[in-house]
Amino acid sequence: MAENLIFSLNATVPVFLLMILGLFLRKIGWIDDNFADKMNRFVFRVPLPLVLFHDLAAIDFAEAWNTKFVVFCFVVTILSIGAAAGLSCIWKEKAIRGEFIQASYRSSAALLGIAFIQNIYGTAGMAPLMIIGSVPLYNIMAVLVLSLPDGEEKSRGGKVLKGTLKGIVTNPIILGIAAGLIWSALKLPLPYIMDKAAGNVAGTATPLGLMAMGASFDFRKASAKLGPSVTAAFIKLVGFCALFLPAAVYMGFRREELVAILVMLGSATTVTSFVMAKNMGHDGVLSSGVVMLTTLFSAFTLTGWLYVLKSMGLV
Repeated sequence: MAENLIFSLNATVPVFLLMILGLFLRKIGWIDDNFADKMNRFVFRVPLPLVLFHDLAAIDFAEAWNTKFVVFCFVVTILSIGAAAGLSCIWKEKAIRGEFIQASYRSSAALLGIAFIQNIYGTAGMAPLMIIGSVPLYNIMAVLVLSLPDGEEKSRGGKVLKGTLKGIVTNPIILGIAAGLIWSALKLPLPYIMDKAAGNVAGTATPLGLMAMGASFDFRKASAKLGPSVTAAFIKLVGFCALFLPAAVYMGFRREELVAILVMLGSATTVTSFVMAKNMGHDGVLSSGVVMLTTLFSAFTLTGWLYVLKSMGLV
């Protein structure tokens, strides 16, 4: 229990500290709004697509494929998004519904999943298949929900739909996923020079994205959206785990499979949700609030869920 708590803290606290660093740098004048916006656009257009391409291109489908597990992850992700969409209707402010939906379902699956499973079992285990079953859907659905009309655009009908479809096709995140899947399916080699260069650039996504998010965070605006932020954080860390982990156990998933599902359901909301919200016309306040809350508390909730699963002899 103590070792798992230490690992969770080691995995999440540094992330939270990067957000605090961005906030601090803004307070002392080293980062202004214009610079933070440019950092967000850069992360969205270059490092984040490379992260997804780099991860997916390296996966060998034939060797590790498990249809039952991938389908389960896919279906549970769809159900989670549907549940979050339904709950978003309780907020009268329609403009925040897209952010609320995305922040409620979108986990740091790729960022935390592999590290968490490696720490327990010594290998990445089922994390790559969990990523295949959930992360592409995370991104595709994020583009859709963040493109939802806010109530002032209803009269534009077809134009909104056309703009949404164009946004999906041209979204850098979607293009990164497509390129990675094609590369992997064709079994193309990834030369060392290309692999190293792509990995180096992709490695800037998380620190730059977190600092930009911290620099853009406004406590005064966040306090006005405290209710939606806390609700989304609770759903992310507790609600979906309580709803779907029993189903995973019933389906016969154990050990690495169950831990991967736990990470998919109950890890912190990814910083990508803030970056995408900002780059698709939202203020990002709700997203950043949920990321900060889930990052802070996921160390404790993940450890708690893992302890429950261990005490039942399931992992």
